Amino acid sequence: MPHVFEVIPAIDVAAGRLAFVGPDGPAPAAAFAGDPLAAARRFAAVGARWIHVVDLDLAFAGEARNLDTIASIAALGPAVQAAGGVRTDDEVHALLDAGASRVVLGSAALADVGTTARLVVEHADRLAVGLEVDAGRIRSRGRDPVDLDLMETLGELTPVRVTCLVVTAVTRVAGLAGPDVQAMRRVVRAGPPVLAAGGIARTEDLRDLRAAGAAGAIVGRAALEGSLDLAAVYATGL
Repeated sequence: MPHVFEVIPAIDVAAGRLAFVGPDGPAPAAAFAGDPLAAARRFAAVGARWIHVVDLDLAFAGEARNLDTIASIAALGPAVQAAGGVRTDDEVHALLDAGASRVVLGSAALADVGTTARLVVEHADRLAVGLEVDAGRIRSRGRDPVDLDLMETLGELTPVRVTCLVVTAVTRVAGLAGPDVQAMRRVVRAGPPVLAAGGIARTEDLRDLRAAGAAGAIVGRAALEGSLDLAAVYATGL
């Protein structure tokens, strides 16, 4: 993880089109006329060093249907951090082979900490561990959800030597009400660098997360719709 506070725009993809997670699963997103490559080109043009790409078909249906899209985004220049409820060796390798520089292991994988540890050892800094957090619990979305105690699970991960945690405030995803700074402070104490996601709307939210100890933030709706000026963030910092 870099020492600078990394601001990473996010692109969720279902069936090759921009999408978001609604109450009933993936739903089409209107930004950039639904074109994930148009969004990625814009993010690259304003200075993004990383783009977070979520394969919602993998997350909800267990099928990696957007590998070509990930490959096309990776070819634009910024490094790709790929996610989508990833749980298995095959899924990790498929995303890396498609051009991802880092893969986020889904929260559901934490039901088997032994498998998580093995994958972390194998892939080192090319693998982050995702924590979908809600009220002190890890509650994964998508297929085969888990419900785990947050702090207990973090304790189990301590000897695993995770190089990066991606912490998503699940009740704030696709909303613009601000991040869960309190949860971020709790997770940061566990040690590994943390990327925060969920609810980020303003530059002040990024500053709050940095002050709480986060190493960076993943910005979804605010980046896609333009309410957060990424160009200004990258040009002037926080």
